[in-house]
Amino acid sequence: MNASISVPAPADTSLARLDHLSDLSARLLDMARAGGASQAEVSCNEERGLNVNVRMGEVETVESTRDRGIAVTVYFGQRKGSASTADLREDSLQATVDQACAIARYTEDDEAAGLADAEGMAREFPDLDLWHPWEIDADRAVDLALACEAAGRDADARIRNSDGASVGTGESVSVYANSHGFIGRERSTHHSLGCALIAGEGDGMQRDGWYTTGLSGQDLDDPKSVGRRAAERTVARLQPRSVPTGQYPVLYSAEVARSLIGHLLGAVSGGALYRRASFLLDHAGQQIFPEWFSIEELPRLRRGLRSGSFDAEGTATRDSMLVQAGVLERYVLGSYSARKLGLKTTANAGGVHNLKVSTNAGGLDTLLGGMTRGLLVTELMGQGVNPVTGDYSRGAGGFWVENGQLAYPVDNVTVAGNLKDMFRSIEAVGTDVDRRSHIAMGSVLLGRMMVAGGEA
Repeated sequence: MNASISVPAPADTSLARLDHLSDLSARLLDMARAGGASQAEVSCNEERGLNVNVRMGEVETVESTRDRGIAVTVYFGQRKGSASTADLREDSLQATVDQACAIARYTEDDEAAGLADAEGMAREFPDLDLWHPWEIDADRAVDLALACEAAGRDADARIRNSDGASVGTGESVSVYANSHGFIGRERSTHHSLGCALIAGEGDGMQRDGWYTTGLSGQDLDDPKSVGRRAAERTVARLQPRSVPTGQYPVLYSAEVARSLIGHLLGAVSGGALYRRASFLLDHAGQQIFPEWFSIEELPRLRRGLRSGSFDAEGTATRDSMLVQAGVLERYVLGSYSARKLGLKTTANAGGVHNLKVSTNAGGLDTLLGGMTRGLLVTELMGQGVNPVTGDYSRGAGGFWVENGQLAYPVDNVTVAGNLKDMFRSIEAVGTDVDRRSHIAMGSVLLGRMMVAGGEA
């Protein structure tokens, strides 16, 4: 990060706010018990943020946000009711609890309903280094966004227009508590800076961009370098061609490769499995990737983008393998879906945490150098994935590769296959890991996919 982006220490009130939310949670649990609930859980959170957008050297929007939310869930045996509010007045809090209780009294029993098991609650709460407020005012944020966009627009004469640049900063404090006596407190920050540019004219216009993100303002790349990277990506897309339809190796760049893991997560999530709406039903313990391939979940990674010592139900998190030696080791479950499936929670209520995908190759240039002829995908469009069958068909853009070199940009092509086959045909994962996501992985080379272009 450029030293010109100062990150002064803010006046930190987060611990006092957490104390307040903790007291509020305890009061709400007392109200639920008084209302007859056999079990109850409460989530309280406060969020603050600043977002600015500029375009063509002018300020478009400046938005300061401050939100809070309270959600109460009660159980009467195995009947469940939930209600929420943003009003902290005593009568509103009582009305929220009363509404949740009223709903629970009139719902049907659900054998899977209830809090996560008490013995699984988190007991240790290490500092995961997630709290890095950025005390930046609107004027400074605008200056950074303008500098980012100007660097991109000035980088190449073919940049004729802009979709703008933005700076965002936010912080969140939250408390989850339940009638097992568990109370968990979390605080985190998130900051970003990005730019999107337009090159060319008329029907030949192309758009692309770049962004940087992190838990600390100091983790962000320099605004000018972000703008220049956006410009390089945009002009590289000019004068795209079609490609001959056929089966070719396909290399997913790191920023789009993680979408493949997203499809895996959807297929092994508890909700899809107990509804029998997954192409990976009953696949736990089976090999679905090559033997060298693995995915490890690291929920307590310091300064991880999605770290936490407990999940959304208070269950303690721990490092574990999702895929090992190509074998699907487990599903992704909270307590409800686990009970529906006759299994145990994997501490994934609320989703997965940080994922680390194994590598077996060099960086992007190395992977490109090994391709005789094929497609580098840098953009995916559409939602053409069938979660039940695994059939995959998505619009794509990127670059045609000849003899290990980028030959020309490609647009409006379709890449198609079946996710089961695609997972098995992964030949390499590169070391060019994109750190801007909780899914840390590099570029992915698939041995063969159907590529449909405009040429026969």
